[in-house]
Amino acid sequence: MALKITEDCINCDVCEPVCPNEAIYQGVEIFEINPNLCTECVGHFDEPQCVEICPVECIPLDPQHPETPEQLLKKYQVLTNGK
Repeated sequence: MALKITEDCINCDVCEPVCPNEAIYQGVEIFEINPNLCTECVGHFDEPQCVEICPVECIPLDPQHPETPEQLLKKYQVLTNGK
């Protein structure tokens, strides 16, 4: 699954720079995650970096974007051109 940022976000800006896929961006009110770019850091790290660094724990899995680990790895490969 892709991750999502909930309304509990305090706009501290620590998640955006740690995202290796540049999936996090400033939305209208809070930071948001582009599910087409989010791989939960599969291929990059063992754990999602935004989840690890978030001080208010407002980044859960997004049930509207279910993906298997295999699908996340394939997305990572497409995003990085197989690197």
